[in-house]
Amino acid sequence: MDSQSAQYPTSRRLGGSFDSPSTRQVDMWGDSFRTENSPRTGTSTSMEADVKVDNKSEDAHRGTIVVSRSSDQEANKPNDKVLRRLAQNREAARKSRLRKKAYVQQLETSRVKLNQLEQELERARQQGIYIGGNSGDHSNSTINGAANTGAAAFDMEYAHWVEEQNRQICELRTALQAHVTDIELRILVEGSMAHYEELFRMKSVAAKADVFHLVSGMWKTPAERCFMWMGGFRPSELLNILTPQLEPLTEQQVLSVCNLRQSSQQAEDALSQGMEALQQALADTLAAGSLGTPNVANYMGQMAIAMGKLETLESFVHQADNLRQQTLQQMYRILTTRQAARGLLAMGDYFNRLRALSSLWAARPREPA
Repeated sequence: MDSQSAQYPTSRRLGGSFDSPSTRQVDMWGDSFRTENSPRTGTSTSMEADVKVDNKSEDAHRGTIVVSRSSDQEANKPNDKVLRRLAQNREAARKSRLRKKAYVQQLETSRVKLNQLEQELERARQQGIYIGGNSGDHSNSTINGAANTGAAAFDMEYAHWVEEQNRQICELRTALQAHVTDIELRILVEGSMAHYEELFRMKSVAAKADVFHLVSGMWKTPAERCFMWMGGFRPSELLNILTPQLEPLTEQQVLSVCNLRQSSQQAEDALSQGMEALQQALADTLAAGSLGTPNVANYMGQMAIAMGKLETLESFVHQADNLRQQTLQQMYRILTTRQAARGLLAMGDYFNRLRALSSLWAARPREPA
């Protein structure tokens, strides 16, 4: 034990092991290793490099997000065609509002003139100027003048409507041939549907002014009048004309169109029967009593009853227009956007052909009498 202590004077007992020269050498290597790999040198450099790499990755990721968002924004921006189409629709709506305003002003002017004529007629009656048939003639001319004013206003408005429809038909044809997007095509289809809504509004006003003019179809061309039914076209007949132009249709679409045609025919039959009953009741009312012997009291009573029945005629015209309007709206829901565009184009072309036929018939060469 003494010899060992002399040989290793610096040895000491630490935790059950001896501090030998080899141990001290290992400790020196360990210190050197810890010095070389301290957090202030190699590890710090490695972490900084990692942070830089991470920052670069994050910057690249952010750049990718910015580019992606920019690309999405560019993709979501409407193209020039859509913007131009929207501008054209706004301009068409503005012109339509101007025409409505002019139409309302014209109606107001006609109303004022009618009131003036009625006042003059009343003053003349009070003064005893008009006697017997002369007073009736003046009254009839006043009523006819008011009706003619309303009919003329509607005819002028309808002529503008036809011009606008022809423009829309050309746009639909061009769009279908150019294979534009569904968004652009939907804008045109919705514009055409709104244009038909405007026609039904115009007819509603015209029916109040002169329902006979509307039912007679004198605002249509002669060839169109051959197919008139209560101031317009039969929805079921129009469906028969348009359906072949819309093929191919899915099975569900075919079933929906058949159901719509059947319901339209049933409504048309009911309205036609009501119109026949009204005509018969009107004839019976006017033929009641003695036609040869004038009776002022009975005559005025019959006229009052007949006037009430004519108000029912205006109601029938409104119901027929409502049926036409609902049929168009149902077809728009059944069809796709492109099918609806083709249907509106086919319907416009059909009526244009009827107008062209009328022009050709009027210009046909005639043999001398």
